[in-house]
Amino acid sequence: MLNAIIVDDEEFARSSLYFLIQENCESIHIAGIAKSVLEARSLLNQYPIDLIFLDIAMPGENGFELIPAAQAVNASVIFTTAYDQYAIKAIKANALDYLLKPIDIDELKLAVDKAKKFINLNKAENNRNESLKNLANDLTERTSIKKITLPSGQGYRLVDIDDIIHIEADSNYSVFHLSNLEKIAVSKVLKDYEEILPEKIFVRIHKSSIVNLKYVKEYSNKNGLQVVLNNGELISVSRRRASDFFDKIKAFTNIQIES
Repeated sequence: MLNAIIVDDEEFARSSLYFLIQENCESIHIAGIAKSVLEARSLLNQYPIDLIFLDIAMPGENGFELIPAAQAVNASVIFTTAYDQYAIKAIKANALDYLLKPIDIDELKLAVDKAKKFINLNKAENNRNESLKNLANDLTERTSIKKITLPSGQGYRLVDIDDIIHIEADSNYSVFHLSNLEKIAVSKVLKDYEEILPEKIFVRIHKSSIVNLKYVKEYSNKNGLQVVLNNGELISVSRRRASDFFDKIKAFTNIQIES
């Protein structure tokens, strides 16, 4: 039996993965469930853990910030992620494995089988640590992300990032405005998506707004710096973010001209 923990800030994701493992992976014992990196560290200090099913985008600390604690106890990691399959080729090359939400039963079984073989072979600790370091480095490059998975009701919506016009903060929610005029509210803060989405295209222009530069129609200083989007919405650019916005829009414009 392998002792494992599940780390995910979404209750539905935690419970659904737990039941999938209980029903389909008899070699896995779930020793604990955490909804944050802080709680996960506590579990790692309490129990001998072989395997961590780890979400990436979580409030406060993201999944990568648990990696040093995982290394310290020689726990292997299977990422449960909203990245699309093309964006995570680098993850698959360096991590033990990943599971794309919503999690497929057959993919779960394959990932667990791989984990059993890896852990039982007891690979050298330095190889495992090097793998995790490579993974963290790979995921700093976010330009290849094509889709993200958004929690929606009791399931998930796979959304093409090119369809996202902008994202606005609404208390502890993020509201996605899509090109088809649909709006999707997600119980995560903007910072989580600022860390995931390609930074050359998605720019945080205000504490409550991230815009997709592909949909910027114009910007003006007439009534304070404002951005006009293709859907007609006007969004203010905060003073402290103006310089970064100008740098990003200039670089983005040059890329468009070159291509």
